Amino acid sequence: MRAAPAVVAVDPRVAALRDAALNDTLAWDLVEGLTTEIGPRMDGSAAEARARDWAVARLTALGFRNVHVEAYDLPVWTRGAESAAVISPYPQPLRIVGLGNSGATPPQGLTAPIVFFASYADLAEAPQASLKGKIAFVSNAMQPTQDGSSYGSAGAARFVGPAMAAAKGAAAILIRSIGTDHGRGPHAGVTNFPQGVTPIPAAALSVADAENLERMVKRGGEVRVHLLLDDHQIGQRRSGNVVADVPGTDPAAGIVLIGGHLDSWDLGTGAIDDGAGVAITAAAAKRLLDSGAHRRTVRLVWFGDEETGGYGGEAYARAHRGELHVVAAESDFGADRVWRVQTGFTGAAAPVGDRLAAALAPLGVVPGAGAVHGGTDVEPTIAAGATGVDLNQSGLRYFDWHHTPEDTLDRIDPEQLRQNVAAWTTMLAVVADAPEPLAPAGGTH
Repeated sequence: MRAAPAVVAVDPRVAALRDAALNDTLAWDLVEGLTTEIGPRMDGSAAEARARDWAVARLTALGFRNVHVEAYDLPVWTRGAESAAVISPYPQPLRIVGLGNSGATPPQGLTAPIVFFASYADLAEAPQASLKGKIAFVSNAMQPTQDGSSYGSAGAARFVGPAMAAAKGAAAILIRSIGTDHGRGPHAGVTNFPQGVTPIPAAALSVADAENLERMVKRGGEVRVHLLLDDHQIGQRRSGNVVADVPGTDPAAGIVLIGGHLDSWDLGTGAIDDGAGVAITAAAAKRLLDSGAHRRTVRLVWFGDEETGGYGGEAYARAHRGELHVVAAESDFGADRVWRVQTGFTGAAAPVGDRLAAALAPLGVVPGAGAVHGGTDVEPTIAAGATGVDLNQSGLRYFDWHHTPEDTLDRIDPEQLRQNVAAWTTMLAVVADAPEPLAPAGGTH
C-alpha cells in the first residue's frame, strides 16, 4: 500500500489570485492585438520593429514599470521566391518553404534526381560524396506526444540534416516538415550550417506532399525535382528585447524572470508561437501588479529573437549579468492547457516547489520529476544560476500548426488560454513572496 502524500496548505491569497485568473480576458486581448495589428514578425524585419513599439505602448498603458527596449544586432536571413515541382515521372507541383539559413539555388533553379532517406539516421549513414549532384529527400514522420518530446528526435532532419547532406555533396535537400499534421501547409524553421560547410538550398515539404513524393519513390525509377530558392543572408540587422518590471519590496531577494518571444516565422501570424506566450505571461504579471505589494521583482521580457538562434535570451543575459536572478521561466509552447509543473528548487528552497504543486493541483496540473528546460530565451539565465520552472502545456495539437500558415488566432482556445494565465499567476504568487532564499549558494549573476 502506497503512503499518502504529504498535505501542503495553500495560501488563501494565492488561491484567490489563481481562481480570479480563470476569468482573465487580458491575454486574449494581447494576442488578438498582436496578431491583428502586427501579424508575422520575422527577425530583423520592419514588422518586428513595429511589434516592439506596439509592445512598449501596451505594457506602459497597463501600468508596468521601467518599460523599455534593449537593442542588439543579429545576423538576418531572408526568403525570396520559392517553388518546387516533380518533373518526372509524375509531373506536379510541391508545396515547400525554405528553411532559415538555407542557401540559394541558381537564379533559374536546379533540377536533379532525388535520393530517398526514410530517416535522418539513414542520411547520416550514406557514403561520403554519394549525393554529388543530387537532392537528398528525408521523410521521417513525427508523432504527437503530450510533452512534445518527439520534436527533438524527428527534428534532427531539420536541425542538422541539411548540413549533413551538404557534407556528403548534395546539391540540395528536401525534408518532410517537422509536424504532426497531414496537410499541405509546410512548416518553416531554422537549420544551421557549421563553420566550413557551405549552405545548400534546403526546404521543407508539406507533410502531404512529402507523403506523395515518397509514394512516387516507392513505385521505382528515378524521380526528378526542380527546386528554386531565392533565399539569402543579408547581414546584421537591429532587434531588441522589450523589458518591463513589476517591482518588489525587497531588491535583495532577487528577480523572477518570465516572458516569451516576440518574433515569429512569416507563414502565419505567430499566434501560438509565440503570441500566446507573451500574452499569458504579461496577463499573469499584470495580476500580480494589481494585487498589491510582494517581495521579489517580477521582470517580464518579450524577447526579440528566439526562432533563428536565441539571440534575444543571450543578449538579455549579457546585459543583466550583474543582477541577481533567482527564478526564470518562459511560455513558448502554444496555448493549450498546462498539465504539468517541474521545478529546480532544492535544499532549503524545496518547500517552494511543494507549495507551488499544491496550489496548481485544482487546475489539473500534476507535478513532474524530469529535468527543467526553462525555454530557449531563459536558458542563458538558468545556466548562470537561476532556478528554472516549467509549466508544461499539452503538445498533442501544437505541432499540427507549429511554424505553418495555420499559426493563427483561431487555433487558440480561450478557455485553455485562461487556464494558462491562472497557472502562471499561481506560480508568480507563490515564488514572488516565498520567504525562503531561492538563489543557490553564492547567488546568481
